Amino acid sequence: MPLDELAGARVLVTGAGGLIGSRLTARLRQVGAFPVSVCKFDAYPIAVYLEHFGISTDDHDFHVGDVAEPGLVRRVMRGCDYVIHAAALADVAACTRRPFDAIKTNIVGTQRVLEAAAATETVRRVVFVSSASVYGNRTAPSGEFSEEAALAPLSVYGSSKAWGEFQTAAVLAEAGLSHTIVRYFSVYGEPQTVKENSHSWVVAWFCMRASLGLPLQLNGGGHQVRDFVHVDDIAVGTLRALIAPAAHNQTINIGSGRGTTIREIADLVRLHYPDVPFAHTPLPPGDPLGGFASTRRMADLLEWRPEVTVASGVARYAAWLGTHPAAIPAWLSEPVPHR
Repeated sequence: MPLDELAGARVLVTGAGGLIGSRLTARLRQVGAFPVSVCKFDAYPIAVYLEHFGISTDDHDFHVGDVAEPGLVRRVMRGCDYVIHAAALADVAACTRRPFDAIKTNIVGTQRVLEAAAATETVRRVVFVSSASVYGNRTAPSGEFSEEAALAPLSVYGSSKAWGEFQTAAVLAEAGLSHTIVRYFSVYGEPQTVKENSHSWVVAWFCMRASLGLPLQLNGGGHQVRDFVHVDDIAVGTLRALIAPAAHNQTINIGSGRGTTIREIADLVRLHYPDVPFAHTPLPPGDPLGGFASTRRMADLLEWRPEVTVASGVARYAAWLGTHPAAIPAWLSEPVPHR
């Protein structure tokens, strides 16, 4: 299933300015597709979008706006063949602090996208970007999360994504429109940039802190398990979900199928910054013990598996940071929680 099947297609990508969205649009261009982008530009300083994520506001198909704004999505979706709805307040800590902002973006915004897609005559499939956060804490002794597991989110973010999944299926089934739900596990990779008062994106947090000689904080001892998936693999998996015939109306984990503890990530980072110390800190509220993805459905339906190993992905990030020290925000000097 070559991605060049997308050549010539117009693909709306919401949340296109961030790490994942910018990687999706870059990959779409590589295969000859025409991405139509929407982003609020409110998660980072504008320089991050322009200098690190490679966003050009001169692109007439890049629209700065809020998906929750009435009429915006319907207007930019005209003539599109596919939709990837990735826009979200995706920071667990920010959603907890600002639940009404999470509701506006993750629920109202999603409803706007679904209604617009249901009203079109051109869209062939919508991919809704969900998260492993919908699973909550692991229940299987192995720590594996399968798509058939009951949803038990522990955070506002996870709850909003669970709602988005059910609503996507309900609205698009009524419209007779194909959809695929993809549940991302822990996305990382260059040029990911940390946010103040966040505890997400541990690879970026650890590498940036280590480069400054700051200790790596092991929340709860660092025993939490995550399934780390490089953003390059996330982009490929998402685009395959957009066109795979077998992905019609399916929910699919996008993960490596391997669990890695936060302490193991710290050890990998320490290979590149050997003198960095560790510090033990409390576990943040709502931070799940975690687990790893069942990838059997992904392999069967998408005929694909991720390629970037965690060790090589951490090495790539450390190398990128070494050549882009300006990516480290000036406020990163005091201990801050991580995930």
